Amino acid sequence: MQLQSLFPEYVKKYFSAIVTKVIETVNGAKNAPVYLFKTMLSEEYSTDLKWSSLSLNGSIVAADVVAMDSPLPLKKRDSIKKAEGDIPKLGLKLYLSEKQLSDLDILVARGGREADVVAKLFGDAKKAITGIEERLEFMFLQALSSGVTSITSENNAGIGVRIDYGIPDENKVKVATVWSDAINATPLDDIEKIVEAGSPKGHVFTKILMDRATFNNFKKTAQVKERNATALGLAVTSATKPPVPTLTQVNEFLLEDYNLIIQVVDRAVQIEKNGKRTAVKPWTEGAVTFITTEQIGSLFYGSLAEENHPVENVAYEKATNYTLVSKYHKNDPLREYTSAQANVLPVLNGVDAIYILDTKNAAA
Repeated sequence: MQLQSLFPEYVKKYFSAIVTKVIETVNGAKNAPVYLFKTMLSEEYSTDLKWSSLSLNGSIVAADVVAMDSPLPLKKRDSIKKAEGDIPKLGLKLYLSEKQLSDLDILVARGGREADVVAKLFGDAKKAITGIEERLEFMFLQALSSGVTSITSENNAGIGVRIDYGIPDENKVKVATVWSDAINATPLDDIEKIVEAGSPKGHVFTKILMDRATFNNFKKTAQVKERNATALGLAVTSATKPPVPTLTQVNEFLLEDYNLIIQVVDRAVQIEKNGKRTAVKPWTEGAVTFITTEQIGSLFYGSLAEENHPVENVAYEKATNYTLVSKYHKNDPLREYTSAQANVLPVLNGVDAIYILDTKNAAA
C-alpha cells in the first residue's frame, strides 16, 4: 500500500516548484539535453488513447482553362492512407533507501541547510521526468531513421512494442555505392536521385538528417571533397588533395545545389535493465532521412488512470501535459518513492513525403 511521503512538509512546500523547475531546465537551460521530438512534433490529446497517422497519396494538379458557361472538369481525388493503434504507457520509479532516509533525518536533525535537504529529497524527480523525455526521444529518432519504433527486450525492461508508420517501400532507397568507400562513393548523386524522385510528387526537401559516422563517411568521399574545393575556388588536379569539408562548408554548397542542409544527429540514450546501464544510439546507423518540413508529426497523449483516480495520501504533480509525477512511501523495507508515468507516443505524419536513404547497402 502506498503511504504519504515521509517528509510531507517538504513535499507540500517544494514538490510543485521542483517539478516545474525541472521542465523549465529541460526546455531552456544551457547545456540541457536536446530533444528533437519537442521541436518537430505538435502535441495532440487523444480521448480514447488511440493514435493515428495520416498520409495524403497525391499531388497538386493545375486547374484547366474552360470556356464560359462550360462545366468544370472533374479531377481524381487524392487517396488518404491511415495508420493507427493504441498509445502505450511509459513509466519508471526510483526510491530512497533506508540508509539514504536515515542520512536525511540526520541532516534535518542537525539543522542542515534546507536547500541540501530539498536537493536530496527531490533529486529523483528530475531523473523520473527526464526519463520519460529520454524514452520519447529514443522512440522518435528510431521512427525518423527507419519508419518504425521498435521497443524490444534489448532496449527496454518492460513489454515490447513495434509501431510501423507506413513509409512507402519506394521511399526507402539504397545508394549506388556504400558511403564508406571514400574513392568510389557518389553521395551527391545519391542525394540528387532522391531530390529528383520527390520533385514530380511535389516533395521539396529542406533538410536531411544523418548520424555522425555517416556524415564522417560523407565528407571524406572524393566527390564531396572535390565539390567543396570548387566552392572554395580551389583548383582540383590529380596531384592535389582537396581538404575534408566542415559541416558548415558542406551545407553552403548543398544549399546552393539542392536548397537543403544536413543536420547531424549524435544522440545516445541511457537504457537501464536489471540494474545495468547501457548507452544506446537510437538513430539507425547509416540512415539518411529526407524531410520537407520541420513539423514532421504529432505527439499523441492521453489521460492516465491514476490521474482520474488518484490514490489517497500520494502527492501528485503534472510535469508536462502528458507526464504525471507522484511521491509516496512504503514500508518493509522502508522506502520513499518518486515515479513518473505517461500515456504518450511520437507519431510521424505525411510519411509519403519522407525518404530514407540506406548508405550501408548498395543497390543491386
